Amino acid sequence: MIPEKAKACFDYDTFHEGENKILKIYCESCTFPPSIEYGDICMSKVVDTLMQATGITVIILSQHREYEYDYDQTSLLNELAAAYKRLTQEERFTYSSIITDPLHERYVRGGYTQFQRLISKRLKEDPLAAFIELKRLETREKIKLDSLIDARHTASQKRFIALMQEAIKTIENLKIIKLLMPHTKEYKVGERQIYNIIFHPSTKPDFMFTKLIAEFPQGNLEDSYNFSVDNDECEVNIFSFDDNVKTLYHLTPPEFLFTEEELQLLDDAKRIMSEHKPAREEFVDPQRMREVFLNIGKDLITDLAQYRNLRLKEEKLYQLSQTLLRHTVGFGLIELLLSDPKVQDVNINSPNGELPIFIVHQDYGDCYTNVYPTVLEVESWATKLRLISGRPLDEANPILDTELKVTGFTSRVSALTAPLSPTGLTFSFRRHRDFPWTFPLYIQPKNRFMDSASAGLLSFLIDNNATILVAGTRSSGKTSLLGSFLTEIMRKARILTLEDTFELPAEFMRKLGYNIESLKVASALSAPGSEVDPSIGIRSTLRLGDSAIFVGEVRSKEAIALFEAMRVGAAANVVAGTIHADSPYGVFDRVVNDIGVPKTSFKAIDIIVVANPVISGLKKYKRVLRITEVRKEWNDDPLRENGFVDLMVYNPVTDKLEITDELRNGNSDILKRMAGRMKEFAGDWDAVWNNIQLRANCKQAIVDMFVESGDGSLLEAEFVVKSNDLFHLISDKVKEKTGKMDSDKIYFEFKEWLRKEVKKKKMEEI
Repeated sequence: MIPEKAKACFDYDTFHEGENKILKIYCESCTFPPSIEYGDICMSKVVDTLMQATGITVIILSQHREYEYDYDQTSLLNELAAAYKRLTQEERFTYSSIITDPLHERYVRGGYTQFQRLISKRLKEDPLAAFIELKRLETREKIKLDSLIDARHTASQKRFIALMQEAIKTIENLKIIKLLMPHTKEYKVGERQIYNIIFHPSTKPDFMFTKLIAEFPQGNLEDSYNFSVDNDECEVNIFSFDDNVKTLYHLTPPEFLFTEEELQLLDDAKRIMSEHKPAREEFVDPQRMREVFLNIGKDLITDLAQYRNLRLKEEKLYQLSQTLLRHTVGFGLIELLLSDPKVQDVNINSPNGELPIFIVHQDYGDCYTNVYPTVLEVESWATKLRLISGRPLDEANPILDTELKVTGFTSRVSALTAPLSPTGLTFSFRRHRDFPWTFPLYIQPKNRFMDSASAGLLSFLIDNNATILVAGTRSSGKTSLLGSFLTEIMRKARILTLEDTFELPAEFMRKLGYNIESLKVASALSAPGSEVDPSIGIRSTLRLGDSAIFVGEVRSKEAIALFEAMRVGAAANVVAGTIHADSPYGVFDRVVNDIGVPKTSFKAIDIIVVANPVISGLKKYKRVLRITEVRKEWNDDPLRENGFVDLMVYNPVTDKLEITDELRNGNSDILKRMAGRMKEFAGDWDAVWNNIQLRANCKQAIVDMFVESGDGSLLEAEFVVKSNDLFHLISDKVKEKTGKMDSDKIYFEFKEWLRKEVKKKKMEEI
């Protein structure tokens, strides 16, 4: 297909998008740069166009990239255009209105000719320079007035000066002049850099919907790093500001480094691909769909390049094809944001098209970005999520929860629409790590989510089939922590997971050899439909045989079924889930008083782990705050009747989880009960405590080896699961040889194995 012919220089269209009336000016054939701030011709042409197209709120200059000037910037130009129209078209500003006697016009003509040039040409291309030069002209004409003798000539000169002063006052009152004047100390007439203070368009290539503010702000550069997406490098710069608590996450995507020829290829390719929209059934397998459309994109770009006599290397062809894929069947720049391993959440607020995308950064917390989604793009995301999930998103069903899987990341997505979100579509993307979290990852110095002591305690509890609820507020790391529990379960066990939106790393665990089955249930927030009710799903797991059970999140009536599962499985299997609450009593209040679980059933919980962000200045840090045992000897209120016993509690001064006296002294009914089921620990608290410490030391040994070697793979699930297997194998071997769980011997052999394993990994790399 032959690409469309470009429009003539400065042809334009106007159209409405929401409440905005947009002026789109085509600059593909223009010889001047499409920039109001740096191009005098462009500014002049824009002012001319605004005199014809009225009511404009947004201006777009299109030349392979689209440069969008928002309402505030456009209003400055509208005001300038109105002033220009008045000064050039009103009768009293004409030459004939000044001259009182034609015999004396020669005395005024020179000054007026300069005045007219400044008004008719200079004003619309460089209003600040026009204003300053008019002030200078006024001064010169006043000096000339003082030297005149003839009264009639003096009258004409005075009328000219009065006219000029009126024009100067009109220009001086323009907001663009008021904004620029405080910055003129070092200004030289004709320099255009000063306009960059007020004109800073968002930018996007034509094939994109999303807009970016490409230029760096006037702020403090806090950090700079790159990350890779499909062999492309994305640049991130973090800015803080002296007069603002907000932090800017500034993204430079690879799309903005393409040549004009490459951008034109993508523009043409997207236009052609838009003629083939994916069918609903293709979204059943989004990954397969992406593979198909990637190949289509490659063929299309190859054909277009040949038509234009362009030679593309294979690497460049792949890069362009991946970019095209992102901006057609994919989610555009959202995919790049979610590919940054340091980004945890991506949020899009309404009204759409007016606000930037917001993110939560692992190092800098809440940030706004230089990325602005358009209404069209936001609506396309909603459509794609409906197709991927098979769930509705409309006025009758204003909430949609689903998952998004793209090579490099997985994400939980929540979308809201009217009437729940009356001002427009709202999205929240929760990014999950490419690989499951592990206890050593949490322990390592950069994270410090937990310490080795808490890891040792939780490892012991999981191995001995505790029932555990992980509690916390939103974005506290609950689900990630629950996912890390999976890596502590021996691979010989069967595991069942239940979620309304898949977040637990079941697929990855299967690749590691786990016997794990994922069950999907209906969201508690969605309307009744064909999906299985969560409570039914939980009860169904009890019919699937002896299995550990993991429930993604306890929200509503499914809690009753979960506690049934806990009571049934308490003696033989791990049962664990997450819940929104900020304390052990908060869990009780939510479960018993809000959801209606009987108090006797609540006692099926063995352990409550509370994880919440800790605030330090403007930053937040995720931490495990307490590990609490739920005792069984209480009747009405566990808080009043000492039903909660803290085993570990966070100390904000030391920024550490600290062991309580109850744990250190063996005052734990749960641990004693577990010990009673094991020959090696029965009636021997010291043996239990030594085993907990042994596990802690082994976790710490892995972290220490990572610090020493710099090998991050030691902290990842594949190696951690392997190390857990070896821990159990070594423990059994030592027990057979010595007749007891000799912690010192086990720890020595584990460290020897670890040392040899790291050495072997290094040799394999060589």
